[in-house]
Amino acid sequence: MNRRKKIVTKFQKKDKRANAKLHKSNKPTYVSKAERAKLAEQDAEQAIEHAANEVVQTSV
Repeated sequence: MNRRKKIVTKFQKKDKRANAKLHKSNKPTYVSKAERAKLAEQDAEQAIEHAANEVVQTSV
């Protein structure tokens, strides 16, 4: 029984790993703190440019 159990658990582990590779995680990729700061800075710059463009268009 012990030998059979070892063989069965070996194949169960193999199946579990294969199944895990098929189903990727829905977890979003990690973004570092520095990268988040850089993205926030770029968004702020775009917001300023967008606001400046609106002011120019309304005054024309």
